[in-house]
Amino acid sequence: MGSALILEGGGMRGVFTSGVLEYFLENDIQFPAVYGVSAGACNAASYISMQSGRNRAVTIDYTDHPEYISIRRLLRHGELFNMDLIFDRIPNEEQPFHYERFFASSTKFFIGTTDCETAEPVFYEKQEVQDDLNTILRASSSLPLAAPVVPFQGRYLLDGGLSEPIPFQRALKDGSGPLVIVMTQPEGYSKQPPGRSFWYMRRRLKQFPELVHLMETRWKLYNDAMRSVLQLEQQGRAVVIRPESSRVVSRVERNKTKLETLYAHGFEKAAEKREEIEQLTDLISSK
Repeated sequence: MGSALILEGGGMRGVFTSGVLEYFLENDIQFPAVYGVSAGACNAASYISMQSGRNRAVTIDYTDHPEYISIRRLLRHGELFNMDLIFDRIPNEEQPFHYERFFASSTKFFIGTTDCETAEPVFYEKQEVQDDLNTILRASSSLPLAAPVVPFQGRYLLDGGLSEPIPFQRALKDGSGPLVIVMTQPEGYSKQPPGRSFWYMRRRLKQFPELVHLMETRWKLYNDAMRSVLQLEQQGRAVVIRPESSRVVSRVERNKTKLETLYAHGFEKAAEKREEIEQLTDLISSK
């Protein structure tokens, strides 16, 4: 399949990825295949539709929107982010998404989700979903307890980053390589086991015991993935673009100054890696 772009999630930390993809758009750097989960998948959509500036507009510019992130909404409707706003009103009315250009693109785009009953990753290629694109992007971005489960074709789906936090495994299975991997956590970051409050997660998701087990052990899955990414990088099989630090930006960050800084940091890091990307892959920018 050739080289592939791999995009981690991370909520609002995904503005780092937005900056990276903006650099790629401005320099006409395209990939035969893109694999994304959660915020990474959402960012990838505007990259594939070649809408420069759109990722910044639909994230940073909306952080002070009263309906975008709301604890009150979480308590009343079971979702921290207004998913109807993000996956309906914004792409279809407020910041129109270029569906025609997106589906006409030759780039293969695989969106990762998690099956709640099996706790296994389920990927959907863009041409498979068509009219259901926003439903799948919504599912890929729906964290347990922060958003409702998304039913689709007999499955119950949640955030793709739960079961495959950095979707390079699927890309390698598909025969892709070399890889360009965009992370939203710095080198050396590691997740910790869940704390005492996990009992609440266990109780709320008791109808999905496999998912509960995945959530309880996900810290190991994530840390293993981080080590594998580092190995791919050291073996010369991947270029990894990662922030120097993401500690100042949370998953639900609303400080525009912090987000703008992280966005610019992503753009700068992509520029630093340009020569390395061109040397490892068969991609040559026309600019």
